Amino acid sequence: MNDHELAAHLATEAGELLLKVRVEYADADQKQRKDAGDRRAQEYLAAALAQARPDDAVLSEEAVDDPVRLSADRVWIVDPLDGTREFSEAGRVDWAVHVALWQRRPAGAGSGGQTGELVAGAVALPAQGVTFSTPDVPPVPAHTGPPRIIVSRTRPPAVALEVRDALGGTLVEMGSAGAKMMAVVQGQADIYVHAGGQYEWDSAAPVAVARAAGLHWSRIDGSPLVYNQSDTYLPDLVICRPEYAESVLAVTRG
Repeated sequence: MNDHELAAHLATEAGELLLKVRVEYADADQKQRKDAGDRRAQEYLAAALAQARPDDAVLSEEAVDDPVRLSADRVWIVDPLDGTREFSEAGRVDWAVHVALWQRRPAGAGSGGQTGELVAGAVALPAQGVTFSTPDVPPVPAHTGPPRIIVSRTRPPAVALEVRDALGGTLVEMGSAGAKMMAVVQGQADIYVHAGGQYEWDSAAPVAVARAAGLHWSRIDGSPLVYNQSDTYLPDLVICRPEYAESVLAVTRG
């Protein structure tokens, strides 16, 4: 299978495994459920990638970072379980599995100092029974009315509240980063703006899918999101419908 198909297959299969872990650990405490989910999904993805793409490097939230990836031409960036808190809470559906592929550009290609780009990605929402995958993502459904800004249930960033106030929008609360970004892809929200801390694995696959859906994607200052860096901290981003990009960035750029 090609890279797009593999990303979708791995995200979906890891999601199915996590649903089984949820049942298996139904009577356990939340920490045990979280730990089991992280561990089992990581084990599956590591083994599957080693078998399917043995020459590629991997960057995962749940594995020790191997610096060989910095000289590799192809790097899979995965989050085996995005939204462990939501996964651990019975009945919650706002958690995800992320699988993305970064590939180095040929020498002399591109500009702006980027040496590579995301070329494939998939986000599974296992509890919702759906996986979104490049290259073909359904068009974002139309929406009329005030823009809906999606935020965390417990800690909405100040910049999201500023965007809401500037655009006359409303807030939609949801759990994991991947679920939030897919809510924009699904047409359940219009804007996701985050500042205050994320890592490459939190956004790589969702950004690849959002880009395929025709959405705007950038840092909050409008600069590109750059992946497979030595420092994996990637603290802020904007994912939104294209028609809101200029207005959102006018706020987030300060």
